[in-house]
Order: sequence, then C-alpha cells, then structure tokens
Amino acid sequence: MSRLGIRHRLFLAVLAAVAGAVAALVLGFNLILGDTLRRDARDLARARAAAQLALLTTAHGRLAVREAPDDAAADAYIWVFSRTAVLEQPRAGAAVSAAARALARGPARFADVPAADIRLYAAPVAIGGRRLGSVVAGVSLAPYEQTRRLALIASLVFGGIVLALVAVAARWLLASSLRPVRRMTRQAAAWSEHDLDHRFGLGQPHDELTELAATLDQLLDRLAASLRREQRFSAELSHELRTPLARVLAESELALRRERSAREYRQALELINGSVTQLTRTVDALVAAARHEAGSERGTADAYTVARQAAAGCGQLASDRRLQITPPSQPIRIGLEPELAERILQPLLDNACRYGAGTVIVAIGGVNGAVRYTIDDDGPGVAAEERERIFEPGVRGRQGAAAGASGAGLGLALARRLARSVGGEIEARADGDGGRFVVTLPRG
Repeated sequence: MSRLGIRHRLFLAVLAAVAGAVAALVLGFNLILGDTLRRDARDLARARAAAQLALLTTAHGRLAVREAPDDAAADAYIWVFSRTAVLEQPRAGAAVSAAARALARGPARFADVPAADIRLYAAPVAIGGRRLGSVVAGVSLAPYEQTRRLALIASLVFGGIVLALVAVAARWLLASSLRPVRRMTRQAAAWSEHDLDHRFGLGQPHDELTELAATLDQLLDRLAASLRREQRFSAELSHELRTPLARVLAESELALRRERSAREYRQALELINGSVTQLTRTVDALVAAARHEAGSERGTADAYTVARQAAAGCGQLASDRRLQITPPSQPIRIGLEPELAERILQPLLDNACRYGAGTVIVAIGGVNGAVRYTIDDDGPGVAAEERERIFEPGVRGRQGAAAGASGAGLGLALARRLARSVGGEIEARADGDGGRFVVTLPRG
C-alpha cells in the first residue's frame, strides 16, 4: 500500500469500507428475512391447527370432525387423531405421515420433515382435563425457501451494483478532487525552478485547496526572499572583496614590471599586506554573520576598541579628517565578534569621513540593554527621502553621485544587513546639522 499513490490508497479504502457496509447490509437483510419467514411459517401452521380445532366436536367421549379439510390446497396438510385412531389425514408421503403420528403423541410443538420440506405443528385436544386427541397441521416450506433464495440473489446483485456504482463514483470524485492538487504541485515545482514571481493568488483560505495554495504561495515567497538574499549577499561579497583584491593585483603587477629598490618592494608588500588584511577581516566578518544567522554561539568585544579598529580600517580617509571617538564613561561590551562589529561600523565611518567637511565624532553609550554608536559629521547630511534608499544595494545618495564617489553603493547595504543579522539596526537621522548615523548592536 505504501507504494501506491494517495488517490489509489483512498480509492481502495473507500471501496473496502463500502464493500464491508454492503456485505453487512446484505447479511443483516437476509438474516432478518429468514427469521421473518420462519415466524410466518410457524404462524401459518399454528393458524391452520386452530382453524381445524374449531371444526372438531365430541361424541360419546370421542372426537368427531364436523367438516372435512380443504384437500384441494396443495399445501393443506391436516391430520386429526382421536387417541390412536386417525380421523382425517391428507395425501402425503409415508415419511410425513409417520412424523405427524409421532408428533401427535406429545405436547404442542413444531417439527420439520427435511425430506419433504414441510413444517408440522401438533396441537393437543383436551376437554375437562382429558386428552382426547391431537390436530397436526403442516405447511410446505418450499415457497419460503424460494423467497429466501430469490432475496439472497437479489440482494447480492443489488450489493454488487451498488459497489460498482460507488467504485466508479469514488474514482471519478477522487480524480477530480486531487487533480487541482497535482496541477498546483507541478506548477509550484516549475515556478520554484524557473520563475519565483508566480503565485496562485486564490485569496483568503476557506477550504483545503485554498489553504494549500496559500501555503505554497508562502513557501514560494520564502524561496524568493531567500534567493534575493543570496543574490544580494553575492553582490555585497563581490563588492567587498573586489577593492582589496584589485589593490593586491595592481600593486603586484606594478612591482613586477621592473626591478625596484628594497624600499619600493617593502612599500608594495606593505600595501599588499594591508589589502590582504582587509580582505581577511571582511571574510571573517561575513563568516561571523553566517554563524549568527545559523544560531551559533556569539562572541563579545569591547565597544570602544571595536570603534578604534573600525576607524583604523578607514586608512587615509580617517587621516584626512579629524575623527574623534568619545569613550563611554565605563567599559561597555557588545555581544558579537569584534571582526563583525568592525565590519558593521567601518562603512559608516568611511561614509562620514568621505562626505564630512572636516570633523567626524563617534559617541558610544548604552541604551535599553543595547550598545549605541552615534556617528556625526559636518557634511551636507542625508536628504529625508533618501534615508532608507541609501541602504538599498547599488543605490547612492545625491551627494555621493554628485561627488563622483567610487564603489558599487553596497557598503551601507551590507552594514545594515550584518547589523540586522545579529539583532541590531542602523538608521540615518537628521537630528542636527550634518549627517548622523545611529548604530544599535546587542550588548554582551
């Protein structure tokens, strides 16, 4: 059964249940009919005996028959016994007559003669407490047996017809009911491979089919969102790795073009080492973010140290600006790895140093069980309509586009993605003059 499809299993289950019900009905009907026919045969025999008793009289202490029984009836079996004498008897076989005589000597009772298919009933005749004789009435069981056989055959044929009709109806109903499910399953499978934008869109669930459609729509939504996250992650990863790799490649090619002095080689190696270090830190940050999303155990880091390391990663941009990091009144720890925290802060510091006029201030504090970094610069700031758009991959604000900033516009998007992956948040605000970014990270 486990190898059969659900439609075939349901069909066999329905067929077995209906077959059991039909068999029980046929059996019950024939049992009830047989009992009814037995009672009818007994009642008829008893009624014939009573009718014959009404025709008996007594003369000189002996029984007498006032009127002869109707011998014309084919099944009119009546015996009248006056003690040992036979007053009346039908034309019956020797076996039936012998059974009637034997029955007449006892109390009121029934007896069957299987050889002749006759049922006999004996009714004693007593007057004043004295038994004068007996009346034995017989009924042919052939009509009753024929009725029972015909009823059995008819009920079996009827049960077979009902079972066949139910089988046809069940097969059609199951096929028509499960056909939409099969079609939806195939469509969902095809959409998951080729076009995740398609949806069934059957509205609010009100039955099993619409509930299945809503579930499949939700599943496709999750698959599409997961695919978009993977695509965005790939774009962000390529953006983050491209700059240090390009530096390494360019510096190595430049160093190999001609012979250089030891000092020039040292400078090239230092630049390559810095780029590789940045590359390593970026990969470590992305791996840490992946571990956080997978639910692995989190590390901790000092909030002030993380800010200083992130500022150091900005390199020349930080040197060209007056970057001030205000330490908290007491040490605060954040609940994530230092590489990941630095990778979250660095694009914001880089952005502030790039667009600030001369001063960048980083304030660190604790609020509602979290660590808050507030990054202020004295630049033009972020327009109100762009405060969310600048966090979208590939989007740069008007100030960045006007300044001809390099890059793919993915730094802020990756920073917010990493912050949200650890339960934090990044917001662009306009609480004062210049630009302001507020970073909230979990406290350690």
